[in-house]
Amino acid sequence: MTDRKNRFATNRIALGSAAALIAATMFTTPTVAMPRFDGVWSVSLVTTKGDCVASFRYPIQITNGVVANGGALAIDVHGRVAANGAVTVLVSHGDQRAAGSGHLSTSAGSGSWRGAGCVGSWTAERRS
Repeated sequence: MTDRKNRFATNRIALGSAAALIAATMFTTPTVAMPRFDGVWSVSLVTTKGDCVASFRYPIQITNGVVANGGALAIDVHGRVAANGAVTVLVSHGDQRAAGSGHLSTSAGSGSWRGAGCVGSWTAERRS
C-alpha cells in the first residue's frame, strides 16, 4: 500500500509540475504584437518609493512587438508587447536592473516598474 501511495504522490507532483510549466509558458511568452504598436514611444518614469531619480523621460523603440532602446544612452532594454497591448520590459545598466509591465493602446500606455530598491510607475506616449 505504501508503494502505491508513493507512486500516486509522485504522479500528482509530476502532473502539478507539468501544469505549472505549461501555464508559465503560456503566460510568459505572449503572442507578438501587431505592428500597430510599432514606432518610437516617449516613456516617462516616476519613482514612488526608494532612493532613485525622481523622474526620467526616455525614448523606446518598438518593432514587430519587440521593445528596444530608442535613445543614445548605453542601457540595455529588452521586452515584448503582446497582441492585446500587454507589455513587459527588462532594463539594465551595469549591475543595476529594473523590470516593468503594463499596457499600451495605439497611442498611450501606463504601468509599473521595480528595481534597484525602488518602485514606481510609467506612462508612455507614441511619437511616431
